[in-house]
Amino acid sequence: MDPVGMESLLAKLQAAREVVGRGLSPASGPAAAGGVGPAAGLGSGGTPKVDFGAMLKRTLDGVDAAQSQSTTMAEKFQLGDPSVTLEETMVAVQKASLSFQQLVQIRNRVVAAYHDVMNMQV
Repeated sequence: MDPVGMESLLAKLQAAREVVGRGLSPASGPAAAGGVGPAAGLGSGGTPKVDFGAMLKRTLDGVDAAQSQSTTMAEKFQLGDPSVTLEETMVAVQKASLSFQQLVQIRNRVVAAYHDVMNMQV
């Protein structure tokens, strides 16, 4: 397994947040994320502060929303609702699946980074 640098991990998490944020309401996009934008506080060196817990919660909520939407659409399609097409349902299911797979990969990278940090000799 390749070692992952913290900067690389943070960049990947921010990219994932932007991808998930685009699929949700405009209020949950990158500007409303709390870590980016003019209202965000700045950390040392002028870099924006990032609240990892809040970002993780938003990501989890986004994956949950995608899965709920796909389940609802699948149920409506199965019940014969004419407003839901097979194509829309399949796209929603695939989006939910991809967002979950992405979340699992992010978790794996975070765990790997944690293990790397814990195995460092002081």
